[in-house]
Amino acid sequence: MKTVFLDHVRSKLALHELRGGDGQPLLILHGLGEQSPSAVPISLEQWVGPVFALDFTGHGESSVPLAGGYTCEALMSDADAVLAELGPLTLMGYGLGGYVGLLLFGSRPKEIKGLIISDGPGLDGGGDKATSPQLLHVKATDLNGQTPDPWALAELASDIRPRDYAADHVRQIEILAGLDVAIVVASLGRPAWLSEIMTSAVVTDGDVGVGLSTFSRP
Repeated sequence: MKTVFLDHVRSKLALHELRGGDGQPLLILHGLGEQSPSAVPISLEQWVGPVFALDFTGHGESSVPLAGGYTCEALMSDADAVLAELGPLTLMGYGLGGYVGLLLFGSRPKEIKGLIISDGPGLDGGGDKATSPQLLHVKATDLNGQTPDPWALAELASDIRPRDYAADHVRQIEILAGLDVAIVVASLGRPAWLSEIMTSAVVTDGDVGVGLSTFSRP
């Protein structure tokens, strides 16, 4: 595994090259509280091109910001920095990474070539409706600069994911991506935001293997 660090906002992002080669890259986005795998997972070995994995801010080998401030949009910005580095690619998102991948796809529909969403920590987030504000508390003794950052776990676990917000991103994909199938949902979990996008013609059910076959480009 080869790792490079990308300067992004006031942090450094760890981007891991799990396998080199030619062709369209696959970028793995991990779940909440997790980090990138150290090698290509067996379930992804059939991908024909290079495979990369990103440690989100506050996770793995990436920087830990002071005093939190985590949102899915901030993590989307992390992934967007990788897109700028690697060029057009396919996304493999686990849990939280699946939702972040959707946001990036809707924002960059011509540069993302497909998204596979699988189960993992943080798939649900804080639900689809805002509730009474909660004061999040993280013990000072837990703030030691290690990952995963406790602020990331607290804030991203309660991040609200409105149905219409997810649906708006899929509509952008429908209009601009030019793909018959843009998203393969391989998760058993179906939070409200994910159930909402399943009604789109460019979103389909399938396992990870189906997604890899659908989006693989020699």
